[in-house]
Amino acid sequence: MSPGTGATLRLLAAASDAKAVVEIGTGTGVSGIHLLLGMRPDGVLTTVDSEPDRQQLAREAYRDAGFAANRARFIPGRALEVLPRLADGGYDLVFCDGDRLEYLDYLDESLRLLRPGGLVCFEGTFAQGRTLDAAHQDAEAVRLRELMRAVRDSQAFAPVLLPTDDGLLCAVRRGG
Repeated sequence: MSPGTGATLRLLAAASDAKAVVEIGTGTGVSGIHLLLGMRPDGVLTTVDSEPDRQQLAREAYRDAGFAANRARFIPGRALEVLPRLADGGYDLVFCDGDRLEYLDYLDESLRLLRPGGLVCFEGTFAQGRTLDAAHQDAEAVRLRELMRAVRDSQAFAPVLLPTDDGLLCAVRRGG
């Protein structure tokens, strides 16, 4: 994750006064640290990853960054199996950095998970420029274009595509 994308996540978490955040794709903990830095001091990050090794690295990174163990909840497993078990309307922000072929499914889950006014963000939506060039018809580029159209056309979200690093698609869940 680039420093610019990390700073943007930190800003978005702070601007939304996030107390409960879901992260899809724990990685090594870099994005989680940025989210935690922007969240309320009593906030909890729920991070989902299918690779327990990554979650262990992130757990160590959070500890090294000075976060108490109770600030993060680690759930191992595939996102599409874990997300349905999380509380409806219980989250302020959902950050998606998992399997890009599943981003449209994450969007559906995010609509259910987010409170009105909550944010969903998708990392890597430019796919190294492939989504911006119609000549690229690989599955990931096609799927990301579908995601961008779905968010743009949805009445449930107010979106913006931020040009940080490899693209950060963000949308606010409209009220009600």
